[in-house]
Amino acid sequence: MIEEPPLLTIRRPTRRPTAAQIAAFQGVPSSFVVDAMYGDGALPPTIRALDPEGAVAGPALTVEAGPADILAVLAALPEIRDGDVVVSDFGGHQGCAAAGDRACAFMKNSGAAGFITDGPMRDVAGIKAVGMPVWCTGLTPGSPFAKGPGRVGFPITLGGRPIDTGDMVVADRDGIAVVPFDRIDEVIAMLEKVTELETSLDAELQKGLKVPENILELLASDQVKYV
Repeated sequence: MIEEPPLLTIRRPTRRPTAAQIAAFQGVPSSFVVDAMYGDGALPPTIRALDPEGAVAGPALTVEAGPADILAVLAALPEIRDGDVVVSDFGGHQGCAAAGDRACAFMKNSGAAGFITDGPMRDVAGIKAVGMPVWCTGLTPGSPFAKGPGRVGFPITLGGRPIDTGDMVVADRDGIAVVPFDRIDEVIAMLEKVTELETSLDAELQKGLKVPENILELLASDQVKYV
């Protein structure tokens, strides 16, 4: 007789960015984070902010919910630590909601700072009232099940990108950037350079800069042929 698989499998988080590492990403645009990763780390634009004013930066708590099911999201509630971003793999399912306002309220009450999924959401008015930033693929009135199976705390793939619990997530109106746990310090160091370059260029633009210096140099070189 084949043993029945468990309804839920939960891997308790064993790694998390330090408070200083988390603080280094607060208020940083997602585009800066992607630049600091040399163009890597962005989730596809199909996963977008439900409220353009929403922004969050925090450690990922991964959930493998599976299509049309949210049992794993609910099972993840006791594992949430203050400031976590719950990232739910809905299997890309678009036929019903990956969560609604009450699930968001449960997550926020448990300490979550945001919710990201590759499925749609429902109860948009209620979600806005809860006040937790959400990134999803759209809206639908369809209801999910809560029957499982599901997993919490394991590596998932969202929008074609691997994400694991403890990775840093930075999300805003531009989109979502994911920093692998092992690259956090490297990206923080690069963020300082990216921010300095962006600030310097903004100052030049305010002064009326029309064409970047490197473009002028290229146009004057033998790499360009004028006809």
